[in-house]
Amino acid sequence: MRYTALLLTAALLTTAANAQPQPGPPAPDPAAAAAMAEAQARFNAMPDTPGTGPFPAIKEMVRSLPGNTIYRPANLVALQPNSLGVVAWGNGGCSPDGASARQHLAEIASHGYVVIAAGPILSGPGVPARAPGGEGPARTTTPDVLAGLDWALAENTREGSPLFGLIDPAQVAVSGFSCGGVQALDLASDPRVTAVVVHNTGLFPAGGAQMPGMESDKAWLNELHTPVLYIQGGPTDIAYANGMDDYNRIEHVPAAILNQDTGHGGNFNDANGGAAAQAAISWLAWQLRGDAEAARLFTGADCGMCTSDHWDYQSKNMD
Repeated sequence: MRYTALLLTAALLTTAANAQPQPGPPAPDPAAAAAMAEAQARFNAMPDTPGTGPFPAIKEMVRSLPGNTIYRPANLVALQPNSLGVVAWGNGGCSPDGASARQHLAEIASHGYVVIAAGPILSGPGVPARAPGGEGPARTTTPDVLAGLDWALAENTREGSPLFGLIDPAQVAVSGFSCGGVQALDLASDPRVTAVVVHNTGLFPAGGAQMPGMESDKAWLNELHTPVLYIQGGPTDIAYANGMDDYNRIEHVPAAILNQDTGHGGNFNDANGGAAAQAAISWLAWQLRGDAEAARLFTGADCGMCTSDHWDYQSKNMD
């Protein structure tokens, strides 16, 4: 089982169609705890990668934003002014680990983005494994994700900042995985946001079962003001029903949904984020940069995603 999928709580097993109150947490399962520890050890051993884009990326933590993890092109000197986009990221399970999707986020950063993930670096090469059980760091919240967006745009205007003048404030996206995708949808109404990509997620209806500590409401969809892309894991994805229901409800902005046969874990532990990262990068290139080649993947009767053997694709309001 993928480490990122193991971070999810039992509440996610409830879909919008059949939401029911959940019982209390089950007794600890030694076998499940051992499987989680083994999965985390494998994930920690995976090397960091610079991504495959034209700007090899690094991940770092900075004093001015100690609670978040930043992914960015390593060589900022080589960048043109006003060229970087910004992606604010929410982690799967609302995990406090800003490195929990590091393969995916480094890949995005390598295509010319500053990506800010909620939470510090808690996994990956050189990071000591956390002991099972006991109190861990608190789960992230929507304000934690928002703090990353605020920080990046402030750094763009702060003289002396390594990012000074490099960010295009018209290229701002929110994104996230599972519970982090709910955080992204919560922030999607921010007028600074110009694109939305969410993975393996969907909003719970008001009054239905929720992630512990996370509220959501289908009414948030009415506040979307940009195109939105959902990337899901097919019918075996425990967020599939909620995500499809979101897509079916959205009528006032362009919307698209991609499904692949991965289940809830998606491609987050695949090298360079796998197919989902490439789909997200193409959507951002189209929505934030007007890339015509990327647009052809999503628009037209014979679009790239329409004819893909890998993806099942639906879209609306694209004209």
